[in-house]
Amino acid sequence: MKGIANNACCGAILRALLFLIFISAGQNFWAQGKTFAPDKMETILYGVAFYPEYMPYDRLDTDVDLMQKAGITVVRVGESTWSSWEPRDGEFQFAWMQRILNRLHRAGIKAILGTPTYSIPTWLYKEHPEIAVTHNSTVPRLNDPYDPTYPTSGTPGFYGPRQNYDFLNPYFRQHAERVIREIVSHFKDHPAVIGYQIDNETFPTGVPTQYMNAAFLERLKQKYKTPSTINKLWGLVYWGQLVDRWEDLPPRNGILNPGYKLEWENFQHDVITEYLGWQAKIVNEYKRPDQFITQDFSGGVHTNIDQWAIARHLDVVSENPYFRAQKRLDGRSIWMSGDLARSLKHTNYLVTETNAQTIGWDSRAQYPQYPGQLRLVVYTHLAAGANLVEYWHWHSLHYGQETYWKGILSHDLEPNRTYREMTEVAGELKKIGPQLANLKKDNKIAILFSADSANAISYMPVSDSVDYMTVLRQMYNALYELNIEPDFVEADEANLSRYKVLLVPPLYSASDEVLQRIADYVKNGGRVVMAFKSGFTDQYSTVRAVMAPGPLRDVAGFHYQEFTNLAEPEPLKPDSYGVGEQNKGAVWQEFLVPETAQVFASFDDPYWHFPAITRNQYGSGTLTYEATYLTDALQREVIRNILKDVGLSGPDQNLPEPVKVRHGRNGQNRLLHYYLNFSGQGQSFAYPYGNGLDLLGGSRINGGQTLKLKPWDLAVVAEQ
Repeated sequence: MKGIANNACCGAILRALLFLIFISAGQNFWAQGKTFAPDKMETILYGVAFYPEYMPYDRLDTDVDLMQKAGITVVRVGESTWSSWEPRDGEFQFAWMQRILNRLHRAGIKAILGTPTYSIPTWLYKEHPEIAVTHNSTVPRLNDPYDPTYPTSGTPGFYGPRQNYDFLNPYFRQHAERVIREIVSHFKDHPAVIGYQIDNETFPTGVPTQYMNAAFLERLKQKYKTPSTINKLWGLVYWGQLVDRWEDLPPRNGILNPGYKLEWENFQHDVITEYLGWQAKIVNEYKRPDQFITQDFSGGVHTNIDQWAIARHLDVVSENPYFRAQKRLDGRSIWMSGDLARSLKHTNYLVTETNAQTIGWDSRAQYPQYPGQLRLVVYTHLAAGANLVEYWHWHSLHYGQETYWKGILSHDLEPNRTYREMTEVAGELKKIGPQLANLKKDNKIAILFSADSANAISYMPVSDSVDYMTVLRQMYNALYELNIEPDFVEADEANLSRYKVLLVPPLYSASDEVLQRIADYVKNGGRVVMAFKSGFTDQYSTVRAVMAPGPLRDVAGFHYQEFTNLAEPEPLKPDSYGVGEQNKGAVWQEFLVPETAQVFASFDDPYWHFPAITRNQYGSGTLTYEATYLTDALQREVIRNILKDVGLSGPDQNLPEPVKVRHGRNGQNRLLHYYLNFSGQGQSFAYPYGNGLDLLGGSRINGGQTLKLKPWDLAVVAEQ
């Protein structure tokens, strides 16, 4: 017994020494006085959006005490309260926020202060009702009981919705600039304020106001110089719509020409980029070096804004990823948002909103998380590279549109099951947060994203059920199921050489230069998996007057002249990827004529047997082309085959299906392995990597050892 006791004692000492090494970075979670860097944070931040002004009664001290006891380290305040800051034109009130920030500071809680521009005050609407450009109309039915739906936007504009303004209206800009300057200059030196959130989940309205039309016309003059240029590029001779003078250009309403519509969409992107850059420039005049500027993108990959361009105006990117809970909980939507956010600046990011309890603008899709899911989701965010996880929001609202978008506290405002689980997580992060912060990735596979292609396809849809984003999500889901982490890259990304594999959803609208860059990537050893319709139109959504697939012909190794829709899925032969009944193509078929490409599967049709999947050797790389919409299983196996070919497959692909793994190096250059069990059943598997320490459990984990995960549980292994 003495020997056993000595062994146990030695084990405890070893664990204690390892733990001391791991926390040597220190416990100060914010380094004031230093220049902010998104990948140099000292620990993980954990918090909530906090709106004391929404409370039914004054309970600031009670709420801050509860946050402090729970271990909350940061809150987000002030972004939706223009009418509280400026209740009357030119009359500013700061005492209410001063009190909040002072109380937070006394509790050791930091704050992200928002500019309040996404909801205009009533007095401004009365003075300039033309600022409001849309209104909320009908709410669509639920397609899935787990997915909330939200009102559609209509015109003309009325007061009520948020983010309902003409971004170029000079009166809006005048008042918005004034309130931003007043707020930031007043609170820039407050020790609680660590950063600023500009606006909130900002999207264009697309409404062609007089200011939008004037700016669009000026853009065309600067970009194209003469109307004859757009006449030629967009084909305005069709239906006799030639523009002789710039003054004759019709407004966007009613336009059907794809080139015009794509130019207008990109103009809307630029309006939002300029608007957020304008806000960032104002805040930059006041902020301290240790403070940051961020903007919170709503979750996912968006085609109606240029997220890369916006990110260039930010110190750090923020995401608001929401997810399905209960039986539907997995990491797909969380990681798609996180991978996109991380890719925008190739560094760590912040989660400024995510599910606390239930979500939705009504009570049709209320699904609180099972016990353990809130904790699991926090580490899911961190495994993608998040340095902050923050809930929307602290308390549930008793009025307004988001009454059922519940916070940590329910409507009774008392500590509850969610509060207790949040407190448990905060305690863990206080201990091991320094070891989880600043996670770095070295991903070797990327998804190429083209908003132009997504929008151009939407003008000429291929299907009612399949579009650009359908294919992108299918490719992403295949990687998710295979336990492979991707980055996202822009269509005109210059540095593709860092990746071994590039997945390309339908690259329908792209310049010759973009297509040539992909061809060069393949020639130099890259592997591309490319979907149908790629290369068909140029950057103006004009069909190329050459044999399809245009500039991709040599690298793809085929040409085609015809295509057909498929009324129902069609079988393919042979079953090269071993998917059995799932060896099918659907929606679309191009009649490929191979030149140098190898055929992997063809349509089994009585009239034609054109290839459905080809692979062409070009230089030292390959391009795999999908001439149809594959089943999910077939898409996954096509990608798996490429991963094996370049040596990117391994033990991660042998894990139990509900277990997902993510890797990265922390700020101390230690390799971390996150294993997450997205199921209500226990899972076990052999841990295949180097010896390490389970940061959550505190035990040693050796290579080859069986690792067991409880339902909705996880392990984070730090290699020694």
